[in-house]
Order: sequence, then C-alpha cells, then structure tokens
Amino acid sequence: MTYVIGPGCIDVLDRSCVDVCPVDCIYVGERKSYINASACIDCGACEVECPVSAIVVDRRARGDETLNAHLEDSRAFFLEVLPGRDRPLGDPGGALPTGEIGVDTPLVTAHPKRNGGLP
Repeated sequence: MTYVIGPGCIDVLDRSCVDVCPVDCIYVGERKSYINASACIDCGACEVECPVSAIVVDRRARGDETLNAHLEDSRAFFLEVLPGRDRPLGDPGGALPTGEIGVDTPLVTAHPKRNGGLP
C-alpha cells in the first residue's frame, strides 16, 4: 500500500504534505507533487495534512478512473524521461537533496490550468 496525489493538487502545490512526510518521498513538479511509492512507508501523514484532499491510498485510487490515471502517472514521473530531462528521475533517495523537479508528466502538463489555489 502507498499513497497517490490526484488532480486536486494541480496548480495548488500547498506543500503541507511535503512538510509532514517523515521519509522525504514527496517530490514537487512544476504544477503538482508526486509520491515516490518505493520510498513511501504508508504512514498516512500526508493524506490528513492535504488541504484539498488530493492524496488517497492506492487501493482507493485503483477503483476510480481519474485517480488510477494519476497512480500510473506517478509511476511515470519516476520511471520515464520527463520533458527537458535526459534520464528518468528514478529513486534519488529523497526529495530534499534533489530539490524541486520543475517539470511534470504529460498528463499533468495537459491538464487545464486553474486560477486561484486553495479554496
């Protein structure tokens, strides 16, 4: 079991989840954050902290078409070459030393831009 960040995070990037993650497994793209499933310890701290309820457990995501797309997309964020990068991010061992990635997957990039942010 792990967690996934769904479309509710796009163009919000509150980063509360990043602050509470005890294993530094939440990486910040340009418009959305992504959880590295191989580093997540399933503690759930990020889920309760998210002000827009964008974070859900993976088994729930698999039962929802939109959330499942973001579950697959999160894998792609780490395993595929992102725009402007020359190799996959992989498992770099923590988001803090890596810094903000600054790019997103094609799914997130294609998502219509939102105005505003937190409700």
